[in-house]
Amino acid sequence: MFGDIALFLLNIVFTLFGAALVLRTWIQAARVPPRNPISQGLFQISDWLVLPLRRVIPGWRGIDWASLVGAWLTALVYLLLMFALIGVDLAALFPAILLNALLVAFKWAVNLVLWATILYALMSWINPTAPAMMMLDMLLAPLLNPLRRILPNLGGFDLSPLALVVLTQLLLIVVARLSAPVIASLV
Repeated sequence: MFGDIALFLLNIVFTLFGAALVLRTWIQAARVPPRNPISQGLFQISDWLVLPLRRVIPGWRGIDWASLVGAWLTALVYLLLMFALIGVDLAALFPAILLNALLVAFKWAVNLVLWATILYALMSWINPTAPAMMMLDMLLAPLLNPLRRILPNLGGFDLSPLALVVLTQLLLIVVARLSAPVIASLV
């Protein structure tokens, strides 16, 4: 029972922090103004890890690689702690854990796109003039605009968020299938 509680708490804490690191990268790549409250909160939460990594890993082509490496390191620590709690021999399976950490960080990114898209769709119906809509639009426009060019406009009803939700769900299925052999080899 206590092991299950510990695994649950590990999952919550590391997933939220890893998603914050991925969102930090996404916000900077989308050139969202850094003075908004969400950006400032993300910076405060993650500066302790990202700023030291930036000394070693510079940004390149508008991508904050230090935050992405921080997300991967967070996933790595999460998996190491999780498998240590289960009782898996970490030394023998360390290369597989390194690969699985990449898949976990990628899963966090895809889940972040999924939840941002759902929030965007809900807010567009409830309060399209909310300040957060500008940030969501800046984040999701590069993903939604190609879909908008393909999908028909049904009398003002935008199908692109629905299509993006379906695509992210399909991508999550692929990631789960890719990580299943790695996880099976760990246990």
